[in-house]
Amino acid sequence: MRWTRQQYLDLMTFRGCQRPMFSELFGPLIGLDDEWRAQGASVDEIEMVGFDWDFVPKINCGGKCGPIQSPPVTIEETDEKIIQRDYLGRTVMRVKNTATIALPMDHPVTDMASWHKVKPLFEFHRQRIDAAAVAEARVADNTLVRADIPGAFDMLRELMGVENACLAYYDQPELVRDVLNTMQETSLRVLDDVSKQVRIDQLGVHEDFAGRNGPLIGPDLVRSTFKPYYRAAWDLLKARGAQLFNLDTDGNIYSVLDELLDCGVNVIHPMEPAAGMDIVVVRQKYGNKLAMQGGIDKFALMRGREAIRAELEYKMQPLMRDGGGIVFGLDHRIPNGTKLSEYRYYIDEGRRVLGLPPRDPARRGWARMAG
Repeated sequence: MRWTRQQYLDLMTFRGCQRPMFSELFGPLIGLDDEWRAQGASVDEIEMVGFDWDFVPKINCGGKCGPIQSPPVTIEETDEKIIQRDYLGRTVMRVKNTATIALPMDHPVTDMASWHKVKPLFEFHRQRIDAAAVAEARVADNTLVRADIPGAFDMLRELMGVENACLAYYDQPELVRDVLNTMQETSLRVLDDVSKQVRIDQLGVHEDFAGRNGPLIGPDLVRSTFKPYYRAAWDLLKARGAQLFNLDTDGNIYSVLDELLDCGVNVIHPMEPAAGMDIVVVRQKYGNKLAMQGGIDKFALMRGREAIRAELEYKMQPLMRDGGGIVFGLDHRIPNGTKLSEYRYYIDEGRRVLGLPPRDPARRGWARMAG
């Protein structure tokens, strides 16, 4: 079902739930399409449009807050891998048959001097605002208009690597402050200009700052570094009508949820069960303070139908499905080894538990719902 902008906003702000929303957030991992073809998948199923997923159309607001990116330069390519030089000057490698994201082999920033070499990529200039894209967003009908800012930790990790980024908060606080201040100034100038021209509904930020055992950034650092940066952008957009602030992070974030809400975040995805996140427990504690997307254990699809049914009946219990504030979906990409028959069962059983009509494969229109 195609949802309108207003229907989606009402759902995610707990103002009204015409019915539950059941979606696919990310889609399959590389290689799963070949497995499904061998199991008799239709073309529509391979393209993910044959499963009758719920979705809301989205469009970017027309302003770019993140670093300016140039096309990568290929250094080496074989049938198995590709090595490139990316927009930050990093050497990155992607294994073609298994990975969708290239992994950096080096990083450009070690200190303030090296940061200043790439800092121009993050500074404001008028080309960040695409007038044609802003005009398109302004007239988009029943479409959610979104803006995104770079992650407070995510971008530091891209610049420095995980370990050095974590240490920088303590060893090089002036560097961290300059990176965040630069991104904040650029984001505010972009968002201030664009939000005067177009209604922005949702602010998004990608972090991925947590693992199975907890976040890499603790409550004190979230308050001192994330909060000023997040609130600057969110307070501006909220004052002009934005309603959703959506954070994307994997891992276990229980220990910093209070601080994230204090930063203005009111939607989080994908709520990863493998890291211990439980959307029912979160809802019981936070109620309508926090909306969520995802939360259904992707690995349950590989444990048989009894496990699938138990997962759905628990996660889709009345507490979750009746009050809104949730887009039910797998907590990340569909794993390789997931049988097509079990994926179809997961969809059909989920619709049954949610009280939705049987799926209609003729209703095409899947759209990635993460973010």
